[in-house]
Amino acid sequence: MWGDDIEDMARRRMAWLIGALALATVALGGWFWYQSRQPAVHTVAATAPPAPAANIERQIENPIPQGPDTAALPALNDSDQVVHDSLAGVIGRAPVEQFLSPQNIVRHVVVTVDNLSQRKVAVDLRPVKPTPGQTVVSTQGEITSLGDSNFQRYAPLVHVAQQTDVKALAVIYQRLYPLFQQAYEDLGYPGKYFNDRLVQVIDHLLQAPEVPAPIQVVQPKVFYEYADPNLESRSAGQKLLIRMGPANARIIKAKLRELRAEIAKNK
Repeated sequence: MWGDDIEDMARRRMAWLIGALALATVALGGWFWYQSRQPAVHTVAATAPPAPAANIERQIENPIPQGPDTAALPALNDSDQVVHDSLAGVIGRAPVEQFLSPQNIVRHVVVTVDNLSQRKVAVDLRPVKPTPGQTVVSTQGEITSLGDSNFQRYAPLVHVAQQTDVKALAVIYQRLYPLFQQAYEDLGYPGKYFNDRLVQVIDHLLQAPEVPAPIQVVQPKVFYEYADPNLESRSAGQKLLIRMGPANARIIKAKLRELRAEIAKNK
């Protein structure tokens, strides 16, 4: 078994890494920007006028261009079917049925993306179904390490990521983006921009070290931990990439770079 910040969490957040994912966390686009305003107050002293929309937009580092049909989008709470069908059009219906959790897709992708750079994630808010099996280790003398069979557990999902047309995925992301923006603000980030957060998280994941096998682990109590304290102290997302094994991690990182190139203003 692996600790709360290891195996259980890892199996619940791969969707965004696929579409990213990362998972991601993976379908989506358009434009939605919510700006809360205070009611006008008449005072004797002159007050500065509200900042024009152009100044507000300049605070967005990685804007998503507005799509032509944003008014036709469903409400966020009714969006699962359109997201499901949109992803099926890019990666195929069979992989979507196999890997994607069917409920609250957008909200789960958003919270997972937001958590990937932190030490722990919300394990009950998974955008993909759990990876089959449990952590596989091999022991030689007093040394315990992640076994090759453990890396193979992620191979089917990594294969889907490798075959994904990232440009087509980015088009979906752009078209459905208002849903993700709303979910991000509902998460507690009013006035913040989800695509900026996504780019930040991708950059964070790309900084994960490539750890050659065998990757040593220890079991101080019930759960396994990385033997290297530097690895054990890393974020949930970076730990996941390490735990997938170097070959799988390279594939996921390559796809994340492709996705970043499509959604980031500064390539």
